Amino acid sequence: MSQPGRLRSRGAWLLGAALLAVATLAQATQIDGVASRVGFSLTTRWGQVLEGRFPTVHGEVEELPDGRHQVRLLLSTRDVEIVGHPGYTRFTRGGGFFDADHWPQVEFLSDAYAPALLQHGGALAGTLRIRGVHRREVFEIAPAGCALPGRDCDVVATGTIHRGDYGMDRWKFAVSADVGFSLRMRVRGGAGA
Repeated sequence: MSQPGRLRSRGAWLLGAALLAVATLAQATQIDGVASRVGFSLTTRWGQVLEGRFPTVHGEVEELPDGRHQVRLLLSTRDVEIVGHPGYTRFTRGGGFFDADHWPQVEFLSDAYAPALLQHGGALAGTLRIRGVHRREVFEIAPAGCALPGRDCDVVATGTIHRGDYGMDRWKFAVSADVGFSLRMRVRGGAGA
């Protein structure tokens, strides 16, 4: 092949790679951190239910080449709070629980799922990372109340984890071992989550 032919071929390959990269980036929809709500609950030994929340939420929903979706959710442990209880907030951010100084984020990476899951509801499995520990967890998605879940209405999910599985084992005598999560997620633009 002549030099001009090789250059055209290489240029076409680079252009194709660039278009593929742009198309891949265009398939990701950002999670709306302002409109989304991620909370959790703990029960004390005395029966008091403590409501927690993650004020800082980031992430994206990626449309995969086969049409399925995958969500990556990032939650800041440095901002986590127990609503109305500054003492419990310090405990939750501290070394015995989320250990925000060493592990500033909780991350969930879902398995690939069909968009119909958000319409009809069902189980969404994935990998949850807390304090550097990766574990498989399952969250239950509620059936949608609109045509474009995540955009026109919240995607609602719940799940329970055992905090000892993630090394959050201090204060066992005072706080229950189970942590219940509740998520109400929205995306910015796009066709939904």
